[in-house]
Amino acid sequence: MTVSIDALKDKFRNPGSAELELIARYAMLPENGQRERAFEAFAETGLPHRRMEAWKWTDFKAALKQVEASKHAADAASLASAGQAVIEFTPEGVSLPKTVPAGIKLHERNDAQALGDAEEVPLGAMTAALSGRVGGLDTLIIEVTETTAEPLHIVTRSDRGETNFARVAVIVRPGASLDLIESHLGGAGFSSFLIEVGMQEGGTVRRTVLQRGKADEAQAITAVVSLGDKSQYSQTALAFGAKVARLETRLRHQESGSHATLNGAYLCADGYHADFTSHVRHGAPSSITRQVTKGAVLDGGTGVFQGKFHVPRTIGQHTDADMQHQALLLEDGAEVFAKPELEIYADDVECAHGNTSGALDPNQLFYMRQRGIPEAEARALLTEAFIAEALEDASEHVQDAMLEAARSFLADTVR
Repeated sequence: MTVSIDALKDKFRNPGSAELELIARYAMLPENGQRERAFEAFAETGLPHRRMEAWKWTDFKAALKQVEASKHAADAASLASAGQAVIEFTPEGVSLPKTVPAGIKLHERNDAQALGDAEEVPLGAMTAALSGRVGGLDTLIIEVTETTAEPLHIVTRSDRGETNFARVAVIVRPGASLDLIESHLGGAGFSSFLIEVGMQEGGTVRRTVLQRGKADEAQAITAVVSLGDKSQYSQTALAFGAKVARLETRLRHQESGSHATLNGAYLCADGYHADFTSHVRHGAPSSITRQVTKGAVLDGGTGVFQGKFHVPRTIGQHTDADMQHQALLLEDGAEVFAKPELEIYADDVECAHGNTSGALDPNQLFYMRQRGIPEAEARALLTEAFIAEALEDASEHVQDAMLEAARSFLADTVR
């Protein structure tokens, strides 16, 4: 042990059993200034809870009374295809591919790396502090130096584990492009993944994410993205939730002419909770953001959408941003919480947001039933068509697999 546990406890306000376990795990890691900075940022709040405005609908502290193993293995299929490059994170470590697509370099760092604005992402800060292993990988750096022809897959999974923490940093050099596909399959009582994407001039990233967990698991996927001059970032995510699950994206337009697309869909059954939260700062002129999030929730399920566009005075001029969230409550007892926000201080912008929730259109349902389609099948087909728009920009390598995952879920759950 290199750090006093009692001293670490003092950094928290009334730590619970789960936080005490996380403190003990941190104390076992080598001392490092960057790691300490991240852990202190996490300690300011501890596990996020409902008394924090940004977490009032996604209470990790209440869901994680203690850190314990999941009762299930990660049995869902990943989006990775045979023969393609796969990086797999498990509680035991990381498995790297023997070969990677041309234009990609992998760098293993065993020392903790700094995390900017760590206080803004408490679970990201926690992951930055705890992703290290004694004598093992702390951060995997993916450097993209040219346009890649094949996708790179990241898979996180566990087999009835307690925790699975992983940190990845992506550096996209000028004019380079990356097709990144992620499958976060759970299998641990508490899993958290942090990815930082830094894009230089003219870089392009298309990120496609699948999240699946079990009803006794907590999952967090945190992305911190910085866009350079005329760079383009496209993100598509499909989430099925867990006991509590949050997909959080904090994106900054750092230089002019950058373009971001943030799309996602969530499907939640009884006992499952999925949270899409995003914060976009238009910190450069003439930047563009497009965001479409759609969800469908059954009785006992919970969907959350929180989106915010922040446009500063002067440097945010000529911003063009649009945010839309639409949700279906498929049954009585379904819950959806939504909070779209615009915080605009510049005066020459085009910004809009919208939010709707409701049931399936009875006229469309009647039309399909009149043509001999059973009610459950008709409801599933209409729901699939509803969320499909949010998945249109997924990588063509896995778009069909994403739609099939949604289709299979709806066929099994919608009645």
